[in-house]
Amino acid sequence: MAFIIQKEAEAISNIQVTDAFEQALTLLLECPGKVITTGIGKAGYVANKFSATLSSTGTPAFFIHPAEAGHGDLGMVNADDTIIAFSTSGKSIEVIEMLGNARQLGVSRVIGITSHTDSPMRALSEIILDMGSNIIEPCPLKVTPSASIAVMQAISDSLALTLMELKGFTTHDYGMRHHKGYLGSITRKPHQYDSSAK
Repeated sequence: MAFIIQKEAEAISNIQVTDAFEQALTLLLECPGKVITTGIGKAGYVANKFSATLSSTGTPAFFIHPAEAGHGDLGMVNADDTIIAFSTSGKSIEVIEMLGNARQLGVSRVIGITSHTDSPMRALSEIILDMGSNIIEPCPLKVTPSASIAVMQAISDSLALTLMELKGFTTHDYGMRHHKGYLGSITRKPHQYDSSAK
């Protein structure tokens, strides 16, 4: 168990923060349309969580499943939007098809998060955030994505939280969007959201 945690931590520590990260932040900060995340399989879960983190920290975003994109959901996309695509291999057919079809709709702002150097997703992305090409999955079969998913998660969190800081997002702002549960209890003012108030 400790070995797996160690290997995932090592994979995260090997992320090279390049100028591409700053370019991605600028693209998100200046996005004139919507921020859309996508990915399939385990990467899709990270993309979905990323959209939720963005939304709760001042950057409204939503997830489109790339398979559903081919059945009408691409209608939610227009040329002003920015797409962030997650795929370790960058070869997932559904993701590649979605990005190609989005390009036909005029979408040029695409951030790809991938590892493989021969990834077709690289040619469909304006900016690539490289996960590193030497990620070794610590599972006994060397195939179950855990270290790669940890890297994706770290990259997406770094984007969301840095964007939050750049926007000057405050505790009050957070409480306005997250007023339930423990986080709501420590970020909202007592008089907020009182339905009995006149």
